[in-house]
Amino acid sequence: MIKKNTAFFTLLVILFASSLAFGSNDEEAGHSTGGAVDTKEEIDEYIHHHLRDSHDFTLFTLGESGTHIGFPLPVILWDDGLHVFMSSKFHHDTEVAESNGNYYAVHHGKIYKTNAEGHMEYDEHHHPTNPTPLDLSITKNVVGMIFAGLLLLLMFGSLAKSYKNGPIPTGVGRFLEPLVIYVRDEMARPNIGEKHYQKFMPYLLTAFFYIWILNLMGMTPLGFNVTGNIAVTVCLALFTFFIVQFSGNKDYWKHIFWMPGVPVPMKIILMPIEIIGMFTKPFALLIRLFANMTAGHFVVMSLIALSITMKAAFGPAAAMGMSFFLALFISIIELLVAFLQAYIFTMLSALFIGMAIEEHH
Repeated sequence: MIKKNTAFFTLLVILFASSLAFGSNDEEAGHSTGGAVDTKEEIDEYIHHHLRDSHDFTLFTLGESGTHIGFPLPVILWDDGLHVFMSSKFHHDTEVAESNGNYYAVHHGKIYKTNAEGHMEYDEHHHPTNPTPLDLSITKNVVGMIFAGLLLLLMFGSLAKSYKNGPIPTGVGRFLEPLVIYVRDEMARPNIGEKHYQKFMPYLLTAFFYIWILNLMGMTPLGFNVTGNIAVTVCLALFTFFIVQFSGNKDYWKHIFWMPGVPVPMKIILMPIEIIGMFTKPFALLIRLFANMTAGHFVVMSLIALSITMKAAFGPAAAMGMSFFLALFISIIELLVAFLQAYIFTMLSALFIGMAIEEHH
């Protein structure tokens, strides 16, 4: 049952987050035309490029030649019909792509409809006014979400199969079972209650492991920054928000719209405050996850860049050593933060759900 429900919630998270994430983050304003990345402006641009979403999956770039090593991703547009082609047609956002007689160009990460020359029109604030097709492209972050979802299904599938051979799991199940029990006994039961916690376990398990895997993927050199994409954290927070609202009992709604046990003037004053509180809870969830993961990646990459920016002052060896040890120290902390953010999101989700279904006597 846990396997089936976890698979269902994982699929929902992937589909919903994918639909929000398409084109939500800007790509780099421009690509390097060659030469080493050794100035402050180039380093800042490289860091921001690493943190942003992309229509291409770039593993790394050869600094001197400007050659991008990676592979293209599918571009899926709806513009008076379906247009499907590979992002290689954009040649890293420097060329116009043609599809069924229509022409498209990428500007700051968004795809606009143009003419064959790629002409862009701007308003007085220098914002593009070209029409934008509905962008359903498979971006780098979407690839990361799909990969994490498949990994999650494989892990829980292996855990479920291991119980067929006995009560003690084998293989990867030995690692997963203590974590599943931890989510159940330390998050779900204390906050939701013995009577109702089982109904919400599939979502809580999905949220915990999905966020944790995505956070760990963000620490790899592959350039994933899925939980640093605010569209993804909005999606996850919306799931918690809707589950809380649709699970709330009459006591929950009574405390929001007509607080019992207080004078009528206070009821009127408290009602808008409680309504605002309904939305500040998921907002805190999405901002906390987004800000912490983005800040962590930014700090790690900035410390790595010290080996370049401090080379003139301290010499190559000293600058490299300082950069390595500082980045290693922060990376170890990031491993803790990756788990901690998954824990906090799941714990608060369980707490909000428990507050909504609590029975008052």
